[in-house]
Amino acid sequence: MRSDMMKKGFERAPHRSLFKAMGYTDNELQRPIIGVANAANELIPGHIHLDRVAEAVKAGIRMAGGTPMEFPTIGVCDGIAMGHLGMKYSLGSRELIADSVEIMATAYPFDGLVLIPNCDKIVPGMIMAAARLDIPAIVISGGAMLAGECGGKTIDLITVFEGMGRLKVGEISADELKELEENACPGAGSCSGMFTANSMNCLTEALGIALPGNGTIPAIDAARIRLAKETGRQIMALVDQGITFRQFLSPEAFHNAVAVDMAFGGSTNTSLHLPAIAHEAGVDLPLTTFNEISEKTPHICNMSPGGPHHIEDLHRAGGVQAIMKQLAAVNLLHTQCLTATGKKMADNLQTAAVRDHEVIRPLDNPYHATGGLAVLQGNLAADGAVVKQAAVAPEMLVHEGPARVFNSEEEAFDAIINRRIQPGDVLVIRYEGPKGGPGMREMLSPTSAIAGVGLDKEVALLTDGRFSGGTRGAAIGHISPEAAEGGLIGLVEEGDLIAIDIPGKKLTLKVTDEILARRRKNWQPLTAKITTGYMARYARQVTSASTGAVFK
Repeated sequence: MRSDMMKKGFERAPHRSLFKAMGYTDNELQRPIIGVANAANELIPGHIHLDRVAEAVKAGIRMAGGTPMEFPTIGVCDGIAMGHLGMKYSLGSRELIADSVEIMATAYPFDGLVLIPNCDKIVPGMIMAAARLDIPAIVISGGAMLAGECGGKTIDLITVFEGMGRLKVGEISADELKELEENACPGAGSCSGMFTANSMNCLTEALGIALPGNGTIPAIDAARIRLAKETGRQIMALVDQGITFRQFLSPEAFHNAVAVDMAFGGSTNTSLHLPAIAHEAGVDLPLTTFNEISEKTPHICNMSPGGPHHIEDLHRAGGVQAIMKQLAAVNLLHTQCLTATGKKMADNLQTAAVRDHEVIRPLDNPYHATGGLAVLQGNLAADGAVVKQAAVAPEMLVHEGPARVFNSEEEAFDAIINRRIQPGDVLVIRYEGPKGGPGMREMLSPTSAIAGVGLDKEVALLTDGRFSGGTRGAAIGHISPEAAEGGLIGLVEEGDLIAIDIPGKKLTLKVTDEILARRRKNWQPLTAKITTGYMARYARQVTSASTGAVFK
């Protein structure tokens, strides 16, 4: 056993003595030792209940003859960090989470590892660590929050963000906004739409690194606790069989994940996290793969923020396994991939079935003929930009308008909320990329404000930063190269014409090469926004969004 390095033989008597100081018995130390990475804290709604999930995992491990040893990781709630300095630290936390899990599973050579994340950067961070370690490992997330209800309508966190703009234009009162605030997030779990956390949790099933149901069983459902116990039992089976994490993460598995992502219309942030995970697994996953798979994968789920359905609806409709069964039927998935059940995907899908054909539409009656995401290129995004095309109004799929240029999210938000943006404008928010931000902030506040003031079908937003998985509208992010790296977005001036062609996958700044050459001679990057501490180091090490914003 791998754990013998720290527990077996007379020379490890001091080590055993230290374990006994914590109450472990000889019998427990003789068993396989399973690390349990638990991201529970009192700061994230999706993590407030993870201690109960961890207890169930540990019970499953003990039932199967192992000894669980739990340790924590950090976590940032993107919703609470949104719109202030804290959001600069969210994406950067992904690398710290990966590093911390790697450190713990190396300093303590576990025989296997169970990962218990739930929200935005914690899910990919833990998966990245397991890919680095390549030991037996499995994911069990905390599950989705239920949607809220107000005035007979289903609501979620995005309703509250957009309510800010609606209040500003007098569409709702302060009391009505307060009512939304009180009812949008009814309890524990990752926010209820197909935002980043739930997109990544659902993709654990497509990658084969979690048991079926992990992506959609609600946080408050007892089935989540039963799944946690089964996950604890299953890690022991993976240890017994010698199945390590990279055996799941084949190039075919990543293609499956992108196809499922396109089918359910996931967050644009999956285009950051899947390549970062692939990088750790030694698999090449360029952004062009997203377009290639999108072109042949129908968008068959209309999930919030683009549509009316929430994760609880997807679960009742058959979940991720039902989506995959439909895709597999027309050879859009590689079904011979090994999964965490110890079986191939084809075996797992035998019992899957669609139970609501409006939530999961047939492939011959999709919501859109192509996938939920699109990667755009052109002179303004030589290395790519990403948009959730399934959440863009038809009239904004092709658009040309004058640039309104802002060097920070705060400047843009102030202009939107104070009605200084006109129909047809193209907002350019720059110096918000991985290096320039630093940290590539999500910008749910400006996109929600645009929707709240009623301009989401008339105004586009472009940025070298990110948009939340809860964003809807013509919001194009991840523009690479970013402004801080000398990207063309840094040369845009007020009033320049910008052409957006989402079906044609084009993003063009309509300024002559001669004028751009003159501007480049005079260009100077902005002074670094953070000069000390972790994020200053992050800015020096991080790579482009087009490569997953991984470290050099």
